[in-house]
Amino acid sequence: MTRYILGRFAQALGVLWAAYTVTFAVLYLLPSDPIALQLGAAGIETDKLTPAELHTAKARFGLDRPILEQYFSDLWGFLRGDLGESIAKQQSVASLIGDRLAPTLSLSLAAAVVALLAGTALAYLASYVRWRPARLVLTRLPSFGASFPQFFIALVLIQFLSFNLGLLPATGIRGWKSLVMPTITISILVASQLAAVLMRSFDDTLSQPYIVTARAKGLSRAAVQWHHGLRNALLPATTILGVLVGLTVTSSIIAETVFSRNGIGKLAQEAVLAQDVPVVLAIVTLAAAIFVVVNLVVDLLYPLLDPRIVQGQRKEVTI
Repeated sequence: MTRYILGRFAQALGVLWAAYTVTFAVLYLLPSDPIALQLGAAGIETDKLTPAELHTAKARFGLDRPILEQYFSDLWGFLRGDLGESIAKQQSVASLIGDRLAPTLSLSLAAAVVALLAGTALAYLASYVRWRPARLVLTRLPSFGASFPQFFIALVLIQFLSFNLGLLPATGIRGWKSLVMPTITISILVASQLAAVLMRSFDDTLSQPYIVTARAKGLSRAAVQWHHGLRNALLPATTILGVLVGLTVTSSIIAETVFSRNGIGKLAQEAVLAQDVPVVLAIVTLAAAIFVVVNLVVDLLYPLLDPRIVQGQRKEVTI
């Protein structure tokens, strides 16, 4: 078990390092100059600046140093909790993210809970229903839900629930009502992905011999499916939980942009357009950290749900 845990921790650290390094390389190898972009936005032409003035502007953000020196310096700063300073906003990146983290976390958490409940309920219902037309409709819903772009779903919701019916605010962060439409927008895609996996898992689980034995003992189909089928059917879905959480976080960028929510997603969009390298680097690393932590938790919980994993590793070590 210790070998299994240490291996998963090492993989998590490797993924975080790779995400940081790849993002750093992509951002710093772009042909445009972030300092020139910011000066241009302020109405200052870089060709009218002296070399000393331009060097001073770059030196403030450490962009005058060689690439490798910037990489190791920034990486060491990340390890110490120093995320640097925003080039566009000239504020601490940590404070920028901290100010916008709560709206994004509340949206992501709400979408994850709704998607988990909706996806599980849809898959359970599809496996329970025996009337062929109803089952056919239920099994096609995940593909139908995943086929629509998120921005299209968001615009449809705004048109009907906000403009036509006036039930919910179209933009901003004003109480729980402003959370409804972004949550639905994100959860439709995530719930569809989850339901598709669970439906296949339910079908495989309910065809196993122990399910047939439980039915032969006189248990009702509902009792067998709930007490014996659900736990084993959830195992394959658990393995993609990290992917689904990552999808929830990345989907918030679209949702926060369409619904004008001042969260991490909108901050990421602003930073990419302004080529604000420290902010983009911090947000990508934060998203990777969330993805890694969720996957690490799933990996550590999985042996509790299915002890055969650790047993299988022990056999391989013995051989």
